[in-house]
Amino acid sequence: MEQQYSSALLGKAVDEFAKLPGIGRKTAMRLVLHTLRLDADKVDGFCNALSRLRHEVTYCTVCHNISDTEVCSICSNPQRDGRLICVVENIQDVMAIEATMQYKGLYHVLGGVISPMDGVGPSDLEIQSLVDRVEEGGIDEVILALSSTMEGDTTNFFISRKLARFDDVKLTVLARGLSVNNELQYTDEATLGRSIINRVPFRC
Repeated sequence: MEQQYSSALLGKAVDEFAKLPGIGRKTAMRLVLHTLRLDADKVDGFCNALSRLRHEVTYCTVCHNISDTEVCSICSNPQRDGRLICVVENIQDVMAIEATMQYKGLYHVLGGVISPMDGVGPSDLEIQSLVDRVEEGGIDEVILALSSTMEGDTTNFFISRKLARFDDVKLTVLARGLSVNNELQYTDEATLGRSIINRVPFRC
C-alpha cells in the first residue's frame, strides 16, 4: 500500500529522491527531512548546482570527457603528453586514472564497451573518432585501459583491428595486475597506477 504523506510536496520530494540509484524510500525520506532542516539559501545553492550541471555541462569535442568548455582542461593542457592516448570506457575511469597521478597523456572516452547482449555495437561508441584522432598524426601510443571483461576484451580486439594500419603507433594494454571482471573505477590507486606504468604491448 502506498504511503500517505501529510504534505503533497513532501511526498513528491521523496518520490524524486527515490528515483536516484541506490536510494530506497526510507533513505529518500531521511534526505528530504534533512533538506527541510537546512537553511533556504543552502537548498537553493544545491538546486542551482544541479540545474547548472544538467543544462551547462557539455562533453569535450576531442576526448568526450565531461567539460565546461568545448575542449576539456586535460586536452587543452600544454603540460600533457599529446603523443599518448589512453582509451577508457567512461568518465569515472578518467577520474580513477587521474587519481593515481601516474599518467600524463590524453584520454579518449568510448562511452561504453561493445556488448551485443545489451544491444551496444561499435557504431554506438566513440571508436571512429578515436581512429580519426590517430589518423591526424602525432600519436605514438594508444593505451587500451578497458575493464578485463569479455566485453572489454572484445572492444580491445575491435579497436586493434581498426588501428592495425597505423604501423608507427604502439598499441598497449594495462598490466594484468587487475583482477578479471574488475572495473577501473573500483581498483585501488596503487594497483591501477602500477598497471599503467607496467603496461604491455597488446596481443590479439
